[in-house]
Amino acid sequence: MQINHRIMSWVFAIAVGLSISFCSYTRITDPEPAERRALEERVVMAVRDVVTGYVGTDAVAEFVDPVAPKRAVGKTYIFPAAGGWEVSGYYRRSDTLGWHPYLARLDADAGLQSLSVSGSDPVLAARAAADPRLVVGAPADGPASGSASPNQ
Repeated sequence: MQINHRIMSWVFAIAVGLSISFCSYTRITDPEPAERRALEERVVMAVRDVVTGYVGTDAVAEFVDPVAPKRAVGKTYIFPAAGGWEVSGYYRRSDTLGWHPYLARLDADAGLQSLSVSGSDPVLAARAAADPRLVVGAPADGPASGSASPNQ
């Protein structure tokens, strides 16, 4: 008995096409990744509000975080931690000032547990002395402390 390879190639192509279509459909219609992304965006927006509150309401001009990444400035992360979230990013007050990295730890309800920022702002240092959740460190070297130019 001889097999017709032309027919078998068509059967194989249709089977592979249907398999890929089914896998694509189940991945697209799965609501879990979209819900996870929406939760992560809400956490990042809460962190933005926290950083703006500590730095000053009109002081923050721009954020680089997992919602608005800019690789020339640095990498940013959001990941679930034990009982909450950790979000890293950068902020700057104006185009002439450098980027300041931060790391925020939040509980499951997006309440602040700790906020670590890098910089030498005396206002932030005074707030850190009054609030144990705020830690202000020395300015970091590298692209985060200067401009976002990759030619530095």
